[in-house]
Amino acid sequence: MSQSIPVITLPTQELLDRMQEVLGERAELHLWPMEGPSGLDHIDLAVQPYMSAPSVLDVLADEEVSAVQAQSLGFDNVDKHLPQGVTYSNAVGVHEGATAEIALGLVLAAQRDLHIHFADQTKGEWNQRFTPGLMGLTVLCVGVGGVGTAIAHRLLPFEVTLLRSASRARTDDLGQVYGPESLPELVGQADVVIVGAPLTDQTRHMFDDEMIGRMKPGSLLVNIGRGPLVDTDALTRATQEGRIRAALDVVDPEPLPSDHPLWTTPGVLITPHVGGRSTSMLDRVVRLLEAQVRHLAAGEPLEHRVL
Repeated sequence: MSQSIPVITLPTQELLDRMQEVLGERAELHLWPMEGPSGLDHIDLAVQPYMSAPSVLDVLADEEVSAVQAQSLGFDNVDKHLPQGVTYSNAVGVHEGATAEIALGLVLAAQRDLHIHFADQTKGEWNQRFTPGLMGLTVLCVGVGGVGTAIAHRLLPFEVTLLRSASRARTDDLGQVYGPESLPELVGQADVVIVGAPLTDQTRHMFDDEMIGRMKPGSLLVNIGRGPLVDTDALTRATQEGRIRAALDVVDPEPLPSDHPLWTTPGVLITPHVGGRSTSMLDRVVRLLEAQVRHLAAGEPLEHRVL
């Protein structure tokens, strides 16, 4: 890595302009959306376009790049496209709070039938009903990384009984974290299950027919992690049969085909993978990049390196 003025590429003009304001002459900035050759001799840090497929990194094979900075947290399949010798950092600190917001929004919308009230509003109908709510229920968070922890902190004021499961059992500031061997038992105790685990070979389709079948009748499955954490066919069967409900910010495949039955299944809420898309996201990306540029200029390792 260069220890003089770092060479940074940004995928959008908006991000380039913001970084120019923040960095001034502390970095050499270029616009490069990772489409075609960069035209540069060397790049210290290439910022990946937001929500781009890992295959966008194939263009790096013909470039001299030291490191890539993602604007997302997930990095599944990136290793299949990242050239050898190039490091990869994910966007820790950018999306955790916003994704926790969408998770709580989906839970509350489903538990208080807000979607039904909104539909009544369009018809000018005043229909009152009792709904399950959230207070006093048992909520299971599957995944206790940055997003899972942010969700847990936001759940506690609702006076829920909070259960948490991760890739290994341990204890942290919020108490007990159960290992994967306990998940089949835990899902049967929960009124709401929020899935926010990373996608790996071990977690793909962790919610299949068998796991979904262990859930309480009428309980709510929320996926804000990665679509393939849940077997879409199994979820479709369970929701169409009325065994469980679902609230999804991520699905498999994405985008969900317009004729897929999940769109119209009663008890299913879908948002189009917008967990991180709050207007304050850009500010957090800028802060992250500014910190990474300081490390580059000082010859220090980048933060949040995952590959």
